[in-house]
Amino acid sequence: MTSNEIRFDRRTVVVGAGMVAAGATLAACAGKDDSAPAGAQAPVGGPAGELAKTADVPVGGGVIVGDTVITQPTAGNFVGLSSTCTHAGCKVGNVSDGTINCPCHGSRFGLDGSVSGGPATQPLPSKPVRVEGDSIVAA
Repeated sequence: MTSNEIRFDRRTVVVGAGMVAAGATLAACAGKDDSAPAGAQAPVGGPAGELAKTADVPVGGGVIVGDTVITQPTAGNFVGLSSTCTHAGCKVGNVSDGTINCPCHGSRFGLDGSVSGGPATQPLPSKPVRVEGDSIVAA
């Protein structure tokens, strides 16, 4: 070995690689601002505060947009709800078969936010929304 060569043992290489990966992950997350609600800025041509287009929310179903669930229990009736499950604070995962479903512990909520199946015992909190043209906006 010459005086300019450096020798690394296996542990040094593995630990160093892990630190590089962790640093890259932190750097990637550093620019993300989780405090801004999804849909806070309207797409080009949409109104300020646009969350979704009315056509994107099926009758008898709904969509999850950031921290808001938007449902359409009956034609033309749009409901805004929190996307945070009242059981353990997990984010609900999907809206299907007429219920809003939490993947963490299996709680289910009606399209109006009422509890359809536990372990949650409290409904999803309401989030005011209104229709503006063909858009649903935060009220």
